[in-house]
Amino acid sequence: MLLIFFIGMASFIQAQELQARFSVITSKVSTTTDRKVFQTLQTGLTNFLNNRRWTNDIIQPNEKIQCSFLLTIEQDLGNNVYKGKLTVQSARPIYNTTYDSPIVNFLDDNVVFKYIEFQPIEFNENRVQGNDPMVANITAILAYYVNIIIGLDKDSFSPRGGDAYFQKAWNIVNNAPDSRDISGWKSFESLRNRYWLAENLNSSRYALVHDAFYAYYRTGMDLIFENEEAGRTGILNCLNYLNSVNVENPNSMVMQFFFQGKSNEIVKVFSKASSEIKSRAREILIKVDISHTQEYKDLK
Repeated sequence: MLLIFFIGMASFIQAQELQARFSVITSKVSTTTDRKVFQTLQTGLTNFLNNRRWTNDIIQPNEKIQCSFLLTIEQDLGNNVYKGKLTVQSARPIYNTTYDSPIVNFLDDNVVFKYIEFQPIEFNENRVQGNDPMVANITAILAYYVNIIIGLDKDSFSPRGGDAYFQKAWNIVNNAPDSRDISGWKSFESLRNRYWLAENLNSSRYALVHDAFYAYYRTGMDLIFENEEAGRTGILNCLNYLNSVNVENPNSMVMQFFFQGKSNEIVKVFSKASSEIKSRAREILIKVDISHTQEYKDLK
């Protein structure tokens, strides 16, 4: 009986944090490479995401973070080097419902990597660069987004709960694979890349963004089922936090990141609100999430 108990405990303790789906799409690229290579890559990266221990937390299987990664390969650059885009998504269950609310919904269009079938898929957070930057880049990118996903998930459950994981993502940025053919890790390359997302999430200038994540989920969405008015108040508080950030830091990367995939959800939340609450929400939303202004105009 003791042996069975300890085996069960070991299995419980080793439960990984993610329930990740990883898919590789190659329909956009014509290549002479045997496409079985991409199936092997898909399997290897799925195992990398789901079998690696990303935290020291003890979690139950039903607490795993639901997330997906879609790698669309667009070019075969030769010599086993590929270029493509990575869509990253994660969601969080809402209390007392069967609904999952999106936390991350982001497209990274700066993915270049080298892969030879059956090569070891490795990542060392203390030596991100690896022996070959082009080989190391794909696992560095995935590890970066895993830490962002875990950090935001923890932010949504406890105030500033994700700080340690945003710092890990920042460490990956600072030690990222370096090659003239690799992009997405440097501040000067773009205003919307991996560098700026991690910088924003670790900067004191954007501290209220973390309060906004907590307010949106824990004091907002989690209350909607039992008390719609209280839930809307929590989400309105979230919008006030974001508005304060936007006044001081207009058009920031993290603001765009927050709203990806949320506009329809937000409109539904406020659709039954009083005219006064609708008006207040609409006034803020059309300032902080310009790309979805048309949807928010329905809140009249």
